[in-house]
Amino acid sequence: MAASCLVLLALCLLLPLLLLGGWKRWRRGRAARHVVAVVLGDVGRSPRMQYHALSLAMHGFSVTLLGFCNSKPHDELLQNNRIQIVGLTELQSLAVGPRVFQYGVKVVLQAMYLLWKLMWREPGAYIFLQNPPGLPSIAVCWFVGCLCGSKLVIDWHNYGYSIMGLVHGPNHPLVLLAKWYEKFFGRLSHLNLCVTNAMREDLADNWHIRAVTVYDKPASFFKETPLDLQHRLFMKLGSMHSPFRARSEPEDPVTERSAFTERDAGSGLVTRLRERPALLVSSTSWTEFEQLTLDGHNLPSLVCVITGKGPLREYYSRLIHQKHFQHIQVCTPWLEAEDYPLLLAGSADLGVCLHTSSSGLDLPMKVVDMFGCCLPVCAVNFKCLHELVKHEENGLVFEDSEELAAQLQMLFSNFPDPAGKLNQFRKNLRESQQLRWDESWVQTVLPLVMDT
Repeated sequence: MAASCLVLLALCLLLPLLLLGGWKRWRRGRAARHVVAVVLGDVGRSPRMQYHALSLAMHGFSVTLLGFCNSKPHDELLQNNRIQIVGLTELQSLAVGPRVFQYGVKVVLQAMYLLWKLMWREPGAYIFLQNPPGLPSIAVCWFVGCLCGSKLVIDWHNYGYSIMGLVHGPNHPLVLLAKWYEKFFGRLSHLNLCVTNAMREDLADNWHIRAVTVYDKPASFFKETPLDLQHRLFMKLGSMHSPFRARSEPEDPVTERSAFTERDAGSGLVTRLRERPALLVSSTSWTEFEQLTLDGHNLPSLVCVITGKGPLREYYSRLIHQKHFQHIQVCTPWLEAEDYPLLLAGSADLGVCLHTSSSGLDLPMKVVDMFGCCLPVCAVNFKCLHELVKHEENGLVFEDSEELAAQLQMLFSNFPDPAGKLNQFRKNLRESQQLRWDESWVQTVLPLVMDT
């Protein structure tokens, strides 16, 4: 309760200054075809908010997107003249005093900073806000909406309090405060979107918030791509990461070869190598699979690509190197936004997802991207995963590492086998004809913003 009161106090203290500086602009009113989108996180790692911005721009809105600029967004976003990205500065906590005091001061400063950045932008008909993180952004965006006549749209990806609960425990005072805050200010929004039917029902039953389910869907650039583009990506990654380099030199010295493909010097034709390793995109190590290979099972070598960033990346990289695998190579590249779809789009053979959800109510965006590229997955089971992964249809669901190891053994026996399960899953994904993001967005979100 104290942190929320501090946020409101900060807003009240800043109000006279903002009124003095922006009164003429406020009198002009909001632009009916302008939207302000806010993510108190890295824009480049917030694909759903990028997709909202692109869809809004495609359908006649101008968009101001505020967020941290720690990694590069998609080129489509950067090249769109209807979208302006405004960088926010990520404020650090104080290094003195109790942790609760440090957190409270950071929240207040972040609220004042976000309020200042929003009030000196062109007001929009809507403020689209990603939650989490919602503290202090929900209250600030609601307050700005009240002043400027903007309607607040919250896109519920998860619950912020449930993520805090992983660190502090579900009954910690900060977690209980965050839950009250989300519930109270969440009810003040005009429109609510969410990522699963399970979350929509939870919002309605426990929060008295009516939301519309907008499933994550792959963007248009997540699709199967020609083999020559895959080869070009392998050669590019091979210049930086040894697992992508050729295991042996080609007979013709001018033939270009990676670990997976080769390009004929004369015809320019790219083919897959018969004895290539299997390529997995994942976030784990493969100890059980290694033992199966050593025991003589007919399994290929594995190249496991662990994508993404995080504070524990180097720590886990050291642990993996200490394993001294003989048949498994692990690579941890940070891929450009344009290279990641190419890695999935026919280049990889299997995706593995370890997302479990703090609330059990959201779905892994990585799997959505993989399905957009017709890449089968093995995914760890949790409450609403069935809304995305259909066991034995577009992939497999597992409960623990032993079950995952058995699934990998089954999927990669006699690899590459045209009649195997992997190709059957890929065929099912091709035939499913799933909607792309903008097609789904036009059906679910566009009517809401046009009607209101």
